[in-house]
Amino acid sequence: MDVLKSKKNLIILIRKNVELPTLQYRSVLNGTLLQNRDLKKETAEDLQPVTKIAPDSKIINDLLFANRLVKQSKSNTIVLVKGKQLLSSGVGQTSRVDALKQAIEKAKSFGFDLNGAVMASDAFFPFPDCVEIANNEGINSVIQPGGSIRDKLSIEFRDNHQMSMVVTGFRHFKH
Repeated sequence: MDVLKSKKNLIILIRKNVELPTLQYRSVLNGTLLQNRDLKKETAEDLQPVTKIAPDSKIINDLLFANRLVKQSKSNTIVLVKGKQLLSSGVGQTSRVDALKQAIEKAKSFGFDLNGAVMASDAFFPFPDCVEIANNEGINSVIQPGGSIRDKLSIEFRDNHQMSMVVTGFRHFKH
């Protein structure tokens, strides 16, 4: 706040705490979609390391930050973070691979170095293709909900490449 207050011609708005409704409504073709608002906020204690290498506290902070961004993004989404900074995201794709490729292309177009970045996904990986692509770009840790019958394939790939992966057991789904 001190830094923001020192800026000229900057207006700081303070939002009052209000209780938001727990249900969300969205119009769809010939109807309405009703769903519960996603109020889940993962903490470090909620993360379940599934690889031989567990992320350190700095990486955990990046993973949690990336997961918060994933939660607010339209499914299917992949978010890339490094140093608690959003590098890029691929959102609203029908394919998780396409979302990852979109995120990588965006990050590179802005000149970001993906070595040491983390990747968050709003859904599990049914195949190890995304973790392979991420590994090839230098992304060293992944957070995802888990729950695929093929989780073992992605975990084995991460283990074979000395990378870390954590699962949350909870899918943030936004349409």
